[in-house]
Amino acid sequence: MGIFGRKRAEQGKPAGRHSAPDADERDDDFEEPETSLSAVQDGPFDVADAEEDGIPRIDLGSVKVPVPDGSQVQVEMDPESGGVRAVHVVTEQGQVTVSAYAAPRSGGLWKDVGNELAEQLRQDGAKVSIGMGEWGIELSAIVGEVALRFVGVDGPRWMLRGVIAGPQTVAAQAPMVLRDIVRRTIVDRGEAPMPVRTPLAITLPDAVAEHIAEQQAQG
Repeated sequence: MGIFGRKRAEQGKPAGRHSAPDADERDDDFEEPETSLSAVQDGPFDVADAEEDGIPRIDLGSVKVPVPDGSQVQVEMDPESGGVRAVHVVTEQGQVTVSAYAAPRSGGLWKDVGNELAEQLRQDGAKVSIGMGEWGIELSAIVGEVALRFVGVDGPRWMLRGVIAGPQTVAAQAPMVLRDIVRRTIVDRGEAPMPVRTPLAITLPDAVAEHIAEQQAQG
C-alpha cells in the first residue's frame, strides 16, 4: 500500500504517484508564519543536530536506522527499476520500515498524510483507530491477522514515517519497538530543493549492495 491516500487517484492521478507541485508548494519556498514541527526531545534528529551516541545504525543515505540486537535487515528491491524500494528491520515484534520525505519548513505534513492513510486503510477494509503519541497522531490498523502501527515526525524540511507490521499476538509490544527505532533514527535531508512529499533517496552500504549484486548474478 502507498504512504498517501487515494484522493489524488480519484482526481485522475494513480495512487502512490504524484506529479510535481507548483513552485509555491515546494519545500524550499514554502513559508508560513507559524510552525508545527513535532516536539522532539530525544530523537529522531536531523543529521545537523545528532550527537555521537555509539548506537549501531545502518546508513541508508537519507536515514541512518538503528538495528537492535537480535533483529535482521531485509532489503526490498523494485523489480522494474532495479533500485531499492525499502529497507526493513525485522524484529520479534514485527517488521519495521522507516522512510523520510521532503516536507515544508513549517512542518505539519504528517497530520495530513496520517489522515489520508487512515482513509485509505479503511477503504481497503482495515479496522483503523487514531490516537495521539509523543510526536503527534499515531495510527493503529488491523488487516486480517496483521496488526499495523504508524507514527510520523515532522522535522526541519523532512517528515519521517515509521510503521511496524506483525502478528496480533505481539501487537501490545510492537508500538514501543517502533518508537524506539524511530527515536534513534537520524535523517539526512540534504540541501537540494525538491517537491513536498518526495521520498528521500535510499542508498545501501557498499557491502550490502555487493552482496545483493552477487545474489542477483547467481539467480
